[in-house]
Amino acid sequence: MNAAPADQIRLLDVQSFDARLQQLAYKRRSLPEHAEIESLTKDLTQLRDLLVAAQTEESDTAREQTKAEQDVDQVRQRATRDQQRLDSGAVTSPKDLENLQKEIVSLAKRQGDLEDVVLEVMERREAAQERAAELTERVGAVQGKIDDATARREAAVEEIDGEIATATKEREVVAASIPADLLKLYDKLRDQQGGVGAAKLYARTCQGCRQELAITELSEIRQAAPDTVIRCENCRRILVRTSESGL
Repeated sequence: MNAAPADQIRLLDVQSFDARLQQLAYKRRSLPEHAEIESLTKDLTQLRDLLVAAQTEESDTAREQTKAEQDVDQVRQRATRDQQRLDSGAVTSPKDLENLQKEIVSLAKRQGDLEDVVLEVMERREAAQERAAELTERVGAVQGKIDDATARREAAVEEIDGEIATATKEREVVAASIPADLLKLYDKLRDQQGGVGAAKLYARTCQGCRQELAITELSEIRQAAPDTVIRCENCRRILVRTSESGL
């Protein structure tokens, strides 16, 4: 393949743009905010799970407290009725009177036990409420950090995308001035060679594979016409000759 030396030089400009675009794409993928948001999101998920558990416990203990208070109220009402019967003198039989008094004592003990249950449930409910309040605050704090990191990431991405758009347009301008067959070969090699399709021959060394060319290869290059498109024997990339090639 033949191409004007100027076109081959412009190929290095296209390669420079492609390298820049690769760097920008990597930078975009590797923004520290990506990892920061991922880590914070994991923390947020765990905190939300803990919050749901605390809220569920608070709800369960609320129902348990209501049930325990109803039990206390039922025992209290029954004890009140028994006391009223006792005070009214309606019970005259000594045995019935003794049984009623025993029942009042039993109900008083039962009421005391149930009130202890109510207090224990109230303590657990209060602990669950405090835990839920603490977790709600922590969820809000982590969400705030995520929002901040997201805003920083979006700003960084917008800036990088702007650079990508500019570099892409500039590449298109330069690429449009290069013969189609040369550019097609370059793009094919770039896909095959990790993003580098053309390299400068600098001080007898291919800047693509960083290998110094053999004497026989250098001799062939010296004898080649200026418009001959040279390929590196080692990496097969397009090898562009310049005044710094050391030929």
